[in-house]
Amino acid sequence: MNFAARPPQVVVITGASAGVGRATVHQFARAGWRIGLIARDVEALDEVKREVEELGGSAVVAAADVSDAEAVFAAAGVVEQTFGCIDVWINDAMATVFSPVWEMSPAEFRRVTEVTYLGFVHGTMAALRHMRPRNRGTIIQIGSALAYRGIPLQSAYCGAKHAIRGFTDSLRTELIHEGSEIRLTMMELPAVNTPQFDWARTHMSRQPRPVAPVVQPEVIARAVFGAAHRPRREYWIGLSTLKVILGNMVLPAFLDRYLAMVAFEGQETRQPVSSERKDNLIDSVHSLHRTRGRFGNEATDSAVIVPGPVARLVPIAVGGLLLFATGMVAAKAASMPRGARNRGGRPPDSLTSS
Repeated sequence: MNFAARPPQVVVITGASAGVGRATVHQFARAGWRIGLIARDVEALDEVKREVEELGGSAVVAAADVSDAEAVFAAAGVVEQTFGCIDVWINDAMATVFSPVWEMSPAEFRRVTEVTYLGFVHGTMAALRHMRPRNRGTIIQIGSALAYRGIPLQSAYCGAKHAIRGFTDSLRTELIHEGSEIRLTMMELPAVNTPQFDWARTHMSRQPRPVAPVVQPEVIARAVFGAAHRPRREYWIGLSTLKVILGNMVLPAFLDRYLAMVAFEGQETRQPVSSERKDNLIDSVHSLHRTRGRFGNEATDSAVIVPGPVARLVPIAVGGLLLFATGMVAAKAASMPRGARNRGGRPPDSLTSS
């Protein structure tokens, strides 16, 4: 289907100044969409706006810290006043801290939660204010495989992603009860090559890095653009996401120990953290606003994209096949003469003698 041939629509994207958010802005701009840009850094958003116009779209800057609900509501109003009805709302803004729980402060934990979880709540509430009166629209939550499986060193972020999934599921049931035509989609992401590993706060001695395998942010942007036209309950992106989610369903205790062994070093480079390093937990770091991070040499430009309900059938199908095979073996064994079973399948001597 040629999505680009459709008439221009209106999309709002939070976290639009960098990483997945910025790549997603570019994807919609190429299709000529009108885009509301939400993030904290006005100067960075002005840069993104220029990129949108160069790519053939149009954009309005509506700067806001997503932890501030009233600021998000006001930003949504600016977009609708400028472009008209909001068709799609994408929640993407996030913050994280790389640290064991016992080395984090309550304030740091609160800040990650306010941005990464409550920012999604505020964005969703803003979208609903504009979509419910018209009974149409699509809300896309940029989630993570970590919404199903927590890993060490990112407890606040994992907790927020789990909370987003619970919040979204609750809202979905309310919309179904209401008979609403508003669609909710959650995208569960693998590790992505974004600037977050250069500007996320860390209490570790070495620089953070994404857990391999890594994909480029444009992979996610294409998936999100597709989801805006084909909303499903959930999309899982990348084989690693499928392995993490399905593996945690079957062997959570094994993953506890496996991640304890590999996920500490897997999230650190060999480069020490500089005393001059700035982070964006509280204040924006303008010099690092870009689409890609510094791990492009190992990031791929493609990934499998599977609807969550389809992916969940995999363990059921495998289990069913194993059960069927076990039943066939048991039935065959039961049908054999006792002597043959005792001799590992060889017929009794009396049957082979002439």
